[in-house]
Formats: sequence, C-alpha cells, structure tokens
Amino acid sequence: MKGIIVAAGYGTRFLPVTKTIAKEMLPLVTIPSIQFIVDEFLSSGITDIVIITSRRKKALEDYFDREIEMEEIFKREGKVDALARITPPKASIAFVRQQEMMGTGHALLQVKCWIGNEPCVVAYPDDLHFGSVPLAAQLVETYKKTGSSVMASIRVDGDVSRYGVLDVGEDGERVRAIVEKPASGMEPAPSNPELGHDVSIGRYLFTSEFFDLLEEGWLDHLAQAEKEGKRPGEYFHIYALNRLMEAGRVVHRHADGQRLDTGEPAGYLEAILRYADTQPELRPVLDAFIANRSV
Repeated sequence: MKGIIVAAGYGTRFLPVTKTIAKEMLPLVTIPSIQFIVDEFLSSGITDIVIITSRRKKALEDYFDREIEMEEIFKREGKVDALARITPPKASIAFVRQQEMMGTGHALLQVKCWIGNEPCVVAYPDDLHFGSVPLAAQLVETYKKTGSSVMASIRVDGDVSRYGVLDVGEDGERVRAIVEKPASGMEPAPSNPELGHDVSIGRYLFTSEFFDLLEEGWLDHLAQAEKEGKRPGEYFHIYALNRLMEAGRVVHRHADGQRLDTGEPAGYLEAILRYADTQPELRPVLDAFIANRSV
C-alpha cells in the first residue's frame, strides 16, 4: 500500500503567511501539519509516500531531508532529544510537482505511473486525525473486507455547506452519490433527520481503477476545452469518484477518533488549542489562559 499527500495548493485562506510558507508547514505548536499525515501513514504500515507539491513548496522537500550541520552539532553537544526531533522519518518519501494549478484530479494524475496497479491511500492535509487506530489503517481494513475504494466520513448535524454529503445505500456502507458543498441552509437529499449527515473528509483509499477513470475523464476534459476553443480549466477527482459510485464500487468508513480541520484559520486555531490540551507540558499554559480569560 502506498500513500499520496496532495499539497500543491496556494493556501489562499491563510494569506499573507502562505505567500512564502507552505500551508502544510504551519504547525500545531512545533510540529508541521504535514508531519501528522506522514506519521499516520507510517503507523498504518505505509512507508512508500509521494507528496504532490508545486514550485512554491520546496520547504516541504527540505523538511523531510536530513539537516547534516544540525545533526553534527547536536551529536557533539549530546543533545539527544533535539537530534531525535530533526531526524527524518523512516520512509521512502518522493516529491512530484504539479506544474499548473489545475485541480485535484489533475494533481493526482501526476502520480498515476507511480501507483501502478496497487491501491493507495490519498490524504488532503487539511484533515488531521488522532486516535488509537490511525485513519489510514481504518481505510485499509475496510478495503480488505470489501475490495472497494473507501471514503473516510464523519457524521455532522446542522450546516454541511463545507462538506460533500454522502448518499448512503440501505446497507449503511455503499455510497451511491455525493452532494458537493450544498448551499448554506439547503437540506441535501441524503439527509437523515435522526442521525445527521454522513460527510466525506480528506482521506480516501483508491483502487487502481480510480486512476484509469481519472485519466479517461481528463482526456474528455481536454477534448471539450479544445472543442470550445478554451484553455482547460480545473479538473477534479469527483469525475472518477462518481463513476466508481455509479458502479457500486465505493464504500465509506466512519472515522474512529478525533478529526481536526486545519483548512481555514478558525479551524486551525481550534486544532492548535485541542492539540495543546493533550500535551502535559502545554496544558498548564492553556488552563491559565482560560482562567484569566474568564475573569
């Protein structure tokens, strides 16, 4: 099983900091967001990882490389803890650049030849997961049971305008369709008043047929643009996903554990606070702030 991290976007919600710093490098205190995804993959037994970047994201490559000068200094000074914190993960990490920002479908096609005929886990770093069982491992478990592509999901009550809402079959597992980001206040068809909405989050397990369909849709996308005499616009992975759902080849897996959404500033701030709340050395600072804030 291989892992893909899609990290090529501009990060416009976080400007101006993302003018020079990759959004995936924004930390939860001291650990860059993307490190949590890599750790999730490694904990799931996934050691072959490719990160899809762009020309503005060279910091990601530097981060997962060795820092020889610092290593030598920390060794000489006996700073074992500091040395451990800068040691790259024990994984094969490759980088592929998306040379034009043409959507998630186009980005994933950049690694089609790397995937071959194997299934893979795809992660969007806006979603971080914490739990006793890594989210990627949960998807792999479901794939082994069903042989289908798997979407990670959570259950949401109330406004779902930021999500893709799943239309789930009577078996409670098979996904028949997805309503992408319904308008605020709209009650999408696959609603369950008693249980809320099943919505997708940024973790998928795709079989190789997904990439074949993705390429098929891309060629149609190009042909349509040429026919209209226009430059091709953004192409998203939803084309291939829809085709798989139509064929009954997609299931969903409710994510067990805590999901933190770092895709926009408010969610990112909440993620920092929730993460800090789990760290014994940081909890006193958080407790003191809350106590003083309430006075």
